[in-house]
Amino acid sequence: MKKCIIVFNTHKNESHEIGKQIASWLLDRNVICDFFSFDGFCTQNPFDGYDFAVTLGGDGTVLFAARGCAKNGIPVFSVNLGEFGFIASVQKNEWKSELKNFLDGKAYIAERNLISAYCKKHDSEKEEYYGSGLNDIVVCAKTAARTVMFEVSFNEVALGRMKADGVILSTATGSTAYSSSAGGPIIDPDLDAFVLTLLNSFSLSGRPLVLNPRGELKIKILDGRENNVLLIVDGQKPFELTANDVIKIKISQDKVRLVGCSNQKFYEALRSKLNWSGGPHA
Repeated sequence: MKKCIIVFNTHKNESHEIGKQIASWLLDRNVICDFFSFDGFCTQNPFDGYDFAVTLGGDGTVLFAARGCAKNGIPVFSVNLGEFGFIASVQKNEWKSELKNFLDGKAYIAERNLISAYCKKHDSEKEEYYGSGLNDIVVCAKTAARTVMFEVSFNEVALGRMKADGVILSTATGSTAYSSSAGGPIIDPDLDAFVLTLLNSFSLSGRPLVLNPRGELKIKILDGRENNVLLIVDGQKPFELTANDVIKIKISQDKVRLVGCSNQKFYEALRSKLNWSGGPHA
């Protein structure tokens, strides 16, 4: 490992100071470091040419690095300065020991799926790639509190017509994020699966569905009261859709390599953040 990029979240006051400490520590071990500031939204990919990335922030900072690092197999070492830390699993008081383990080849490196979106617009025969995310892809009405009509199929088998504020397609990693808040199941990130969760379904029969990752989901936007629809990958800049556009969603061939993101740390985060104490606050 000779070259590292350190991504610090501009909204986390301590991220830059910890970043300088990490850069100094790495320089003593002959690892060259560059810095990149992340403000929550970025379309750049600054990760080419680096051996690994260090992120300083919350899970959102990791999502940004993951999208850029996956294609080239660049490991992401994530230090948690956020609230939850389901993905950013290295705590700020343990970065030195964890980073030493990584440089010594002793760290656990998890490989996680990305989920990808493609779209064929109603007035085009060409299918376009709309991006990949580590957490989720959301299709929802552009206007708040408006329902969308859409037709869903999986591996060309019709699942039916649905009416809801939107739909979330999440990876197992993203099952603890937006999908969970909408009533979706929490899935062990080592499981190969992705989840369809409706947002405020118009029908009581609308239930979360865990799908085979080797399958392909299609969503066709139907003509209805609300035809202005958004597609959002990992909470980034939305793509605008309209009636008769067809979205294809499947697991990406690329995987994200997350340093120290072990199964044990995942369950420790669940126990801590969800107050699995067995007491009155559980």
